[in-house]
Amino acid sequence: MNLTVGQKAPEFTLSDQDGKQHSLSSYHGQFVLLYFYPKDDTPGCTKEACSLRDNVPHFENLNALVFGISKDSVTSHKKFADKFELTFPLLSDESTETIQAYDSWGERQFMGKKYMGTFRNSFLINPEGNIAKIYENVKPEVHAEEVVADIQALRQIAQ
Repeated sequence: MNLTVGQKAPEFTLSDQDGKQHSLSSYHGQFVLLYFYPKDDTPGCTKEACSLRDNVPHFENLNALVFGISKDSVTSHKKFADKFELTFPLLSDESTETIQAYDSWGERQFMGKKYMGTFRNSFLINPEGNIAKIYENVKPEVHAEEVVADIQALRQIAQ
């Protein structure tokens, strides 16, 4: 992984499931969780998305935003978000440019077959736009609670 804690987070502008454009620079002053995931409506990705959805009130209380990013289309994201009542933006990166900028694209393996795909990584961006924490090979069931606890700890340090 080339990105490190403390460095400026790579800028991007991507469309969400409703076609709205989001740029990282628009959210300075808030914590932002960017979570990268392989594919809409698959078991692990659904667990992670629903866990994050269920924790949105905790993120909001901490003035933090959640964005999911995958190479799936806006249309695919819309179906996924509607099916599971996701209350945060899912950003489409069909070119994988942003996924690659965040070191979350590469060779994967499933049932003996190798292919190029998205790694389940997350990045917590602090209010200044710098990477505060990197999470690799995220465990979908516990990730949301882990990030909430980390934001609380980082807020305490900042005070």
